[in-house]
Amino acid sequence: METVNQLLASIQDVGRDAVRGGYSRAVYTTPELDLRQWFVEQAQQRRLDVETDRNGIIWAWWGKPQDDALVTGSHLDSVPGGGAFDGPLGVASALAAVDILKARGVQPPRSLAVTVFPEEEGSRFGVACLGSRLLTGAIDVDRALNLRDINGDSFADIARANGLDPRHMGPDPESLARIGDFVELHVEQGKGLGQEGPAIAVGSSILGHGRWKISVSGQGNHAGTTLMADRADPMVAAAQIVVAVRDTAAKQPDARATVGRLTPVPGGTNVIASRVDLWLDARHPDDAVTAHLIEGIYRTAQDVAVAEGCTVTLTEESYSDTVHFDSELSRRITDLLPGAPVLATGAGHDAGVLAGHVPSAMVFVRNPSGISHSPEEYVADEDASAGAIALADVVEGLL
Repeated sequence: METVNQLLASIQDVGRDAVRGGYSRAVYTTPELDLRQWFVEQAQQRRLDVETDRNGIIWAWWGKPQDDALVTGSHLDSVPGGGAFDGPLGVASALAAVDILKARGVQPPRSLAVTVFPEEEGSRFGVACLGSRLLTGAIDVDRALNLRDINGDSFADIARANGLDPRHMGPDPESLARIGDFVELHVEQGKGLGQEGPAIAVGSSILGHGRWKISVSGQGNHAGTTLMADRADPMVAAAQIVVAVRDTAAKQPDARATVGRLTPVPGGTNVIASRVDLWLDARHPDDAVTAHLIEGIYRTAQDVAVAEGCTVTLTEESYSDTVHFDSELSRRITDLLPGAPVLATGAGHDAGVLAGHVPSAMVFVRNPSGISHSPEEYVADEDASAGAIALADVVEGLL
């Protein structure tokens, strides 16, 4: 029997990023593949039956795979330079919960599965929760297969190289029917739990959120021979758009808008860029407000581009409406975790994608600083242990 802290310690060197700090574990790269193998081995040590479905989701079964099972789990991929807990905490806690239940002598009257979803962060192919979106049909399969990473490799090619058949990927009603209830434990990614009081919370909802690509096109040219008055520099326009994103969101209560990635083309120090691509993340509890926010940002971007002699396009890459978790399932979990507060979250999760199809819920574990998607993300050992015990209590109560 291994504790959740021991499980996390066993993978603490996988995918360390010497440049960014933290961990870079993009889907189907060596670090993420190593973690997938680690999970398979850990599940087999617990005498769970492991299978990988046609969309790359790993299922580890305690009991016969069948409909209406209780399912828990999370993901193992990370954002670039991410923290140690976002994703792996939920997976390790699910494995530890199995150990706890076996130590208690629990014999599940209902099948239980621990899952690992691929490409939750979208850090390689740009669409978050890609595995659960494929499973549920929330993304067009042809679009998914044609997504490309920074090297130009398609998702279809990468999937094929990792043993999947792109011809069979996409909506999987048989696998989806196996999920009677889904509970995802995750590190809390804000300050909702704080540094005092309960270490565990129950999720209530996920903010509506999406990703958009803004491309600003100008005239590539020589940095030394082109006079300032003769330039159509998309980098200058892009810089103004980044500031406009912040200012536009700041005027709207509860809105969040971020440009976390910017790529100049061709990207030379002594070259005026011909194009600059920016990726925008925007979120708000009201989906209509999110749409209005994007419209305002795009109008400003168009004005800025024209003033700099450039053009601009906006392309939606993904969007998820605001999700409210199943009220009855959440009530049962709250009853099983007395004293646990109920929290909304601004972060997206596979549980949010599944919520439109099966009863889904979330359990959060304290992150005292509220810092996440960063090497500074932190969960104290005692809080991680409390989370695993809480997940075991929830699973036992729901079985």
